Amino acid sequence: MKSVNDIGLKQVQGVYSGPEGQLWELIMGEQIHIGGLTSSLDLAEQAGIGAGTQGVDLCCCTGAGMRFLVRFRNVAAMHGVDATATVVEQGRQRCRQAGLADRIQFTLADVCQSGLPNGSADFVWGEDAWCYVVDKGRLIAEAARIVRPGGTIAFTDWIETDQGLSAPEAERYLRFMKFPNIQTIAGYRDLLRANGCDVLVARDTGRFAPHVDLYLNMLGMQLTYDALRIIGFDQELMKAMAGEMAFMQQLAHTGKIAQGVFVARKRG
Repeated sequence: MKSVNDIGLKQVQGVYSGPEGQLWELIMGEQIHIGGLTSSLDLAEQAGIGAGTQGVDLCCCTGAGMRFLVRFRNVAAMHGVDATATVVEQGRQRCRQAGLADRIQFTLADVCQSGLPNGSADFVWGEDAWCYVVDKGRLIAEAARIVRPGGTIAFTDWIETDQGLSAPEAERYLRFMKFPNIQTIAGYRDLLRANGCDVLVARDTGRFAPHVDLYLNMLGMQLTYDALRIIGFDQELMKAMAGEMAFMQQLAHTGKIAQGVFVARKRG
């Protein structure tokens, strides 16, 4: 697992409390993960998320994933945990506006120590967000603690592939994305198994490269003004960020980074 120093929760909170988080939502939509609704539907289907169940979303951001699950899978109740106050407040407001506040709760906390009761959820959910967590071992242990025996842990995440990043590539990519480290498919599989789970799905979705192409095309062809407005019309900053996005695009097309999908069942 590749990692960098000096990036942690404080830096991630800075991203999602400011213009960088607004930029990600501009180009990716309210569902700030690769594949949007298609990815969410695929994950829910593979995990067998059904009507009447209760779930926990770790690193829930503004709660788009929870609203999806309540609307499209008829989940009875969701509880989201995120450590950034800005997105938690936005999430509560969006749930009120959507008429879903009675079925969706938020807790402002570190996802590695959420404070939620043992075995209180039928499933734990995450979408392209666990890459921001420093201690992925503690995160998986927390997910396994919260879910009931026989329950499901289902998530997607940005991963390093078996082809692997060089040290300079990892340094540049992780610092741009504010990821403290990046896990692999095998690494997540091992962590899930070590925490009493049987791994049912652990694979590359194949979505990463074409979606990075889409985001760059949108920024260059349609959303340039909107992006510049968010960053105070700083054209030099825009140029620098476009360069880093192009570098990420190159890594994706050479098969070094990907979106992974994981479904595991907690042993009873």
